[in-house]
Amino acid sequence: MRKLLTALCLVSLSYFSAQSQILKPVTWSYAAKKTTPTTATLYIKATIDNGWHLYSQYVKDGGPVKTTFSFPAAKGYSLVGKLTEPKPITKYESTFGMDVSYFEKSVIFQQKIKLNAKTATVKGKVEFMVCNDKQCLPPEEVEFNIAVK
Repeated sequence: MRKLLTALCLVSLSYFSAQSQILKPVTWSYAAKKTTPTTATLYIKATIDNGWHLYSQYVKDGGPVKTTFSFPAAKGYSLVGKLTEPKPITKYESTFGMDVSYFEKSVIFQQKIKLNAKTATVKGKVEFMVCNDKQCLPPEEVEFNIAVK
């Protein structure tokens, strides 16, 4: 009985230890607002943990992986213009040996769309990379669905 209890404790400790190692410093949220009966604006918000940076869409080659959004073609809507972002912080990062543009705390990206119906569901994905002053995490992809009503 004692061996079984010891084994269960070790398994539990290793499980909780492994769970605490998973870093997810960015959470994403989504919203849409109709601006006219046939147009809408999508709002894609990244909330970033303290000490972490999420990189801009406009990072030069040779730097960190830039934030990239993709929207597959759909019948219910079409994109209008490019996805916009607010002005990022731009600083020299010795890790990359160049100036890089990034966001801290939170950022809202916006995409205008033209609706081909009264409602639509916009599907897409975002690829992004985050770093802090000690490490960079591997690039990650997150899929999303945004209902436009």
